[in-house]
Amino acid sequence: MRILVTGGTTFVSKFVAEYFVKRCDEVFVINRNTREQINGVNLINCDRSKLKDRLKNIKFDAVLDICTYNEEQLGFLLDALGEFDDYVFISSSAVYPQTNEQPFTESQPCGNNAIWGDYGVNKLKAEELLQKRINNAYILRPPYLYGIYENLYREAFVFDCAENDRPFYIPDNGEMKMQFFNVRDLCRFIEIILKKHPKEKIFNIGNKKTVSIKEWASLCYKAVGKEARFVSVDRSINQREYFPFYNYEYELDVSKQETLMKNTIPLYDGLKEEYEWYRDNKDSVYNRKPYIEFIDNNLK
Repeated sequence: MRILVTGGTTFVSKFVAEYFVKRCDEVFVINRNTREQINGVNLINCDRSKLKDRLKNIKFDAVLDICTYNEEQLGFLLDALGEFDDYVFISSSAVYPQTNEQPFTESQPCGNNAIWGDYGVNKLKAEELLQKRINNAYILRPPYLYGIYENLYREAFVFDCAENDRPFYIPDNGEMKMQFFNVRDLCRFIEIILKKHPKEKIFNIGNKKTVSIKEWASLCYKAVGKEARFVSVDRSINQREYFPFYNYEYELDVSKQETLMKNTIPLYDGLKEEYEWYRDNKDSVYNRKPYIEFIDNNLK
């Protein structure tokens, strides 16, 4: 297949581009060439707002839109595209208001989520524009994505704590639930969509099982070969100062995904793979936050 991937040099888009290159597809990526490219891609070196006619004469079997965050960015890309068959847009679970009944289902109303603010609103506006302009586009709404090439200081923070035999500081009792999805499973699901063309166009995607903060951190430590020790932190202290997730518990109903892809990568297996990559590529995680400094200066 001839596939266009937006981005291609950072975390999810990088993994997606590499995944389909390894599948022997002809992969084009759009980025400004400020970071190393995946071997085997065809680079379209350009800001998406300045594409003009550079895509008009290329027929794509699939457009995998990983990096669009608002309707303006989406409009630039749609205006620039020529002929294509399938369009897959990676949206977000942030489009569901936090006041909705949980688990969130695809049929629920979408709108502002006070936790995510403009991020969720902008993703939703992009979804709405896409549905207006392309009737058969697919929209995927993931929870927290993780895996190889992750540049956010989330699992990497826990790995650092484990490597240095530090206790892990958790909000309250660590029972807040979180839901994850491995980037490899994301690619597997995209493959299924491109092959089967399901009638459903909007899918929540993610692991069926949620995990607590304590369970997630324990698995991260186990991936390093260590056992976690926990220190509880009172809720009066802003957890974003010392912990990489917001104080927000939610769950997606992924039953529609399960009708097409029944199994997902066990969380421990995915974390183990991510740690083995991180151990040799620590400089790739550049969005580091001073969690450890805050802990040492304020919580010890």
